[in-house]
Parts: sequence; C-alpha cells; structure tokens
Amino acid sequence: MATTSPAKPPLRIAIAGLGTVGAGVIRLLETNRDLITARAGRAIDVVAVSARDRSKDRGFDVSQFDWCDSPTAFASNPDVDVVVELIGGEAGLPLDLARDAFTSNKHFVTANKAMVAHHGMELAKLAESDALQFKFEAAVAGGIPVVKGLREGTSANALTKVYGILNGTCNYILSEMEATGADFSETLAEAQALGYAEADPTFDIEGIDAAHKLAILAAIGFGAQVDFAAVHVNGIVQVRAADIAQADALGFVIRLIAEADVQDEAGEAKLLQRVRPCLVAKDHPLAPVDGPTNAVVAEGNFSGRLLFQGAGAGDGPTASAVVADLIDIARGETGAPFSVPVAQLAPLAPADPGHRTERTYLRFTVNDRPGVLAEITAAMRDGDVSIESLIQQGRVGDGGEVLVAMVTHEGPEANVRRALQLLEGSDSLTGEPLVLPILPN
Repeated sequence: MATTSPAKPPLRIAIAGLGTVGAGVIRLLETNRDLITARAGRAIDVVAVSARDRSKDRGFDVSQFDWCDSPTAFASNPDVDVVVELIGGEAGLPLDLARDAFTSNKHFVTANKAMVAHHGMELAKLAESDALQFKFEAAVAGGIPVVKGLREGTSANALTKVYGILNGTCNYILSEMEATGADFSETLAEAQALGYAEADPTFDIEGIDAAHKLAILAAIGFGAQVDFAAVHVNGIVQVRAADIAQADALGFVIRLIAEADVQDEAGEAKLLQRVRPCLVAKDHPLAPVDGPTNAVVAEGNFSGRLLFQGAGAGDGPTASAVVADLIDIARGETGAPFSVPVAQLAPLAPADPGHRTERTYLRFTVNDRPGVLAEITAAMRDGDVSIESLIQQGRVGDGGEVLVAMVTHEGPEANVRRALQLLEGSDSLTGEPLVLPILPN
C-alpha cells in the first residue's frame, strides 16, 4: 500500500523593508502561491514585516502580518525561519539585522549588494558556522539568475573571465545618448524624471554600484575572497555625445563594462577587477543590450561563452530573485554562499593591468591653436603608443575648444598611461582626457 509523506510545515519569513522590492515579494508570493508551494515542496508564508511607514498604501493589507516597528525584533521571534532584508545600505541596521539573524539560528536573504560586497566574508562565515543559508541572488543583476548560474551552472568549469553590463541606469543613459544625440547631463535629467536614476545618482554614474556587483561575481566565479577595495572604478560622467557619435562612426557603441579575470603574474595568480566605459563592437553580444537591461558573460574552459541577460532592476524581476532564494531554502538545498567555504576562498592579490594589451580610444579637449596636435602625437610617440587613426573634430560651443580623438593599435596599457602622464599640466589641454578601452570580441 502506498503511503503519503506528511506535509512539511511552511517556511516562515519576515521581511524588513516594504518598498518596491519588498511589496513585490509579497505580491509574488500571493499571486503564484500554488506554483511556489509545489516547486518549494512546502508553503512559504510571510509572518512578520517591518517598514518606516505603516500607513502607506502598498496595494495589500499589512494587518495580515505581524507588524514590527523595528526589524531587530525578527531575530528573537521563534515563529520566523528566514529574515529577508530589503532595506539597503552597506552597514547600520541591515548589517546588524544580518548578524542577529545568524546568531539567532535563522537563514538570511538579501538584495543588498553593498553589504555583501563589503561584509560578505564575515556574514558567510557566520552562516556556515551554524549550517545556515546566506542568499543574495537579488543583489546582482535583478531577475537574472547569474549568482546561481555561476555558483551552480558553471561549477564544473574553470572560468577565464566574467564581465558584463551590471548597472541599468548607466546603460539607459548611454543607449539614450546613442539614440537621441543628447549629451550626458540632459540624458541624466531625463533618466531621473522617468525613475531610471536616483535623485543622487552618484553610485550609479560613478560606477560604484556596478563595482559592488562585480566584487560578488568575481568571488563566486574565481573562488576568491570578496575584495571590493581592489576594484578599479571609472564612471560615465566624462562621456560626451561627440564620443557616442564617434564610436558609432567607428562601428562601436559605448557601454559601462564590469570585468574580472585571474591571470598568472610571475608565478602568482592575481585577480583583476575593474569597471569602466568601453567601446564595444556592434557585433559583440553586449552591444545590443540597451535601456535598463543587464547582461553578464561568463567564459568557461569547457562551457565556452555563456550569456545571462534580462531586467536588472524593478519590483518584479528583483522580487523573483528573492523568492527563488526562498524556494531553495524551503527545499533544503545547501551550498556555500560563494561557491566554496569561506576558509577555502583564495586571498588573491590585485593584478596590475599595466602589462595587459588592448586597443584604446582617446579623446582630448584642447585649445584651438597651432602645435597642439603635434604635442599630443609627440607624447604618444614618447610613450610608445602606436596611433591607428586620428580624428580632429570641430569646435565645441563658443569656447574655442576642439575635440581630438584617436584610436591606438593594440599595446600595453602602461604605455597609454605613460603617454598621458607626459601631457599632464599641459596648457594645451582644457580638460582631462577620456580613455575608453576597446572590448575584445
């Protein structure tokens, strides 16, 4: 006679933060309840919530949940199995909540990329010490399952490189500049009006948000300790409409690219992590990625090139990633947060990119007077930089400034850096040169 297994008790969760994502998690759990229960093998129930404003209309009745004025109460609540943190911020309350959750024997799920990038090692160690789950799929690339993809899908591969478009705000701005011909400040203002950029967009446009995400992916992909401080970061604030147009004429688009790889330097494996705007050939898989979309490329020694692409933010995609983590916990699936136990993560030293070779787009804003072009080309010669093509554009506005752009042949990055150092302090230059590497196909 067949026997029926007893039903598993529900997984009981508490949610800190009922903003766009937190409210999205509750709506998703309600809308897809039967499907989620079937796939998780048990129900997932919200039992407690916390937010700053209890009276705010969120599209559902918060009175059905235990309301806590402070989420710190979640840790001591015996009816909570998992704490879900959707507040945001590197430290402070979110970090205290994570520590309290683990010391109170509760699993922890977060969408907080800054906290994971800065404190991931500590939190992973706390989780592992009590066989608890520390999940953060929603911290990187919204609804794209790239954390799971790297941690599980490529687990049999030695990855050679991980790179991609990790910030939707920057990608929206650059692709809109491409489509409209508008300059950076105008497009940023439009992005803020449409809600694609924050009132203070610094973390996005300076590349810091993408750097947080890259540090997480690099740790997972290469079995390295999370090292956000070692990420080289350049944002997009220097990119002009003229650069977008020139890139187009050369057969490229401009995208903010986050990239990481491990290479041998004098017998020692070193990790290179950097975020910078790049010229991307129009036939590269990242070139068509526009608007607020994210995409990540992972290159494995047996899998070859893998592309993960989708919505990088928003209530639905990010909530989907949060609930996917909850389903894993409900199923009892285990695994180290960063692929391998914390004690086995390698303390890889930062790599020096100077010996790497690449082609580069350089743009100078200069005074319109004789001898300026000769000064620039002399610096390139003395820096041992070979020029592939040189473009002198017209005046910029009424200031008498001229844009001079060039593309170099492939050569060491250190040579370009040396040539630019020779031009430092020159009264011919009216602004800092723009350096855009050309991403290899």
